[in-house]
Amino acid sequence: MVSRADRSRFAEWFWTVDHYLLAAFSILLVSGVVFAFAASPPVAERIGVDTFYFVKRQAMFTIPALGIMLAASLMTPRMVRRAALVLFTISVVLLIATLFMGFETKGARRWIYIAGVSVQASEYLKPAFVVLIAFLLSESGRRREVPGVLFAFILFAVCATLLVAQPDFGQTMLIGMVWAALFFLNGISWVIIVALGIIGIAGLFAAYAFLPHVTSRVDRFLDPSTGDTFQVDTALEAFMSGGWFGRGPGEGTVKRILPDSHADFIFAVVGEEFGVIACLLLVVVFAFIVIRGLQHASRDQDAFGRLATAGLVVLFGLQATINLSVNLHLVPSKGMTLPFISYGGSSLLASAMSAGAILALTRKRPRPMSNDTVTVSRLSPSSLM
Repeated sequence: MVSRADRSRFAEWFWTVDHYLLAAFSILLVSGVVFAFAASPPVAERIGVDTFYFVKRQAMFTIPALGIMLAASLMTPRMVRRAALVLFTISVVLLIATLFMGFETKGARRWIYIAGVSVQASEYLKPAFVVLIAFLLSESGRRREVPGVLFAFILFAVCATLLVAQPDFGQTMLIGMVWAALFFLNGISWVIIVALGIIGIAGLFAAYAFLPHVTSRVDRFLDPSTGDTFQVDTALEAFMSGGWFGRGPGEGTVKRILPDSHADFIFAVVGEEFGVIACLLLVVVFAFIVIRGLQHASRDQDAFGRLATAGLVVLFGLQATINLSVNLHLVPSKGMTLPFISYGGSSLLASAMSAGAILALTRKRPRPMSNDTVTVSRLSPSSLM
């Protein structure tokens, strides 16, 4: 047990971090390895590698992911902003490099090899983008001479262009929704909200009209007879096979023919082997993180802390919602990972960065009062980057 009299950095962190959020993120981190044992062996056998190839790699990335999350949770809000700027710059450079030197998979260039490891730069771009937009909007509200709104539009245009060029419309839509949510939370007028909504709807129609892969996915969602819906149909069959309590760990049969059972459709494997009850518990953990994060944001009187915390948990929650909805055939397939659960080093490390930033921004911090006493609150001082 850490004493409250201890003045070490670890003790300070221990008594100021949100233990419930930390526990929830840790549950997801461990669950990712557990579910990898259930979902990945059939995929490994189909491609001719070691049965536990994906399990070993998921576990290998889990260790640095835990370290990144804990290290990031030690940062101050100013450090979070600076780290986001560095990460954003690197991610944009890698996105540009991916367009020219990345390798193509399923008609898209989304990954690039660095030192023999495949990296998906868009995963790292998302949390950095959210933090920077939060900073720009907060500074624009605090100092009218700062063109934060203009720069926020420019950053979104740059990111959207690079993502659509891959093409990766799912990630583009995700950052677009979070970007719009931050504007809404920042208190813009309803006229601008309606204008952004019209632009968003127009963008969706344009994507459907001019991007063949988007057209194909939407058509298959609306009318399964127009194309191959094997993976979605198999995912639904897995849920029905598992029932309320599942077939038991390792006893699933439908998962053996599910192509992306270890990645985008791992939630279906959870449903088959652990049952609907386990799926609901997993959803509760994600919902808890979002709700608790928004509670922290609502109490934060610092504009940057409020917007950054809300933006990161909205990003986290929306990505999870999209993945779960695809598994349940509620929205067209988008190739979106389930944070901490789906296989993928880039997704796992980026999720850890987001979680660490959320923990850092929601830590209790001292706030000087007018009577020269110091109370502990969730407020963070407003300061420039």
